[in-house]
Amino acid sequence: MERTRPSFEAIYLDLAKTLAARSTCKRLQVGTVITSTDFRKVLAVGYNGNASGLHNGCDREEPGNCGCLHSEENAVINCDAPRFIEKIVFVTHLPCVQCAKRLINLGNVKKIYYGQDYRIRDSVELLNSVGITVDKLSSTEN
Repeated sequence: MERTRPSFEAIYLDLAKTLAARSTCKRLQVGTVITSTDFRKVLAVGYNGNASGLHNGCDREEPGNCGCLHSEENAVINCDAPRFIEKIVFVTHLPCVQCAKRLINLGNVKKIYYGQDYRIRDSVELLNSVGITVDKLSSTEN
């Protein structure tokens, strides 16, 4: 019997989901993985939560203004790969516009895979406008 191997895309989105479990945000748990384009290296990871050394919880109850750093933001902070290195990003949820801008500034992001839609989809057009492809992975792929 032939074994079906999971795709790298599915593996890294699953890793992002596992990282999201570390989130301390009350509303939404999000995880991010940044890899090389050949999938051989994990360049950075992140999940949403308060800043290091602060209490492990939201500062406020208001959706979209809880005070947590977003997972993409933490992954960008953690990524020490030079701008010329091409990157692929895996996020449990479609990035917001501000995180899309952070990923653009990271440099050489070629593609973003995500698992679930975010309540606002404006980031897709923004990312596409600078040549970053955005693909939602279906539940059968992840």
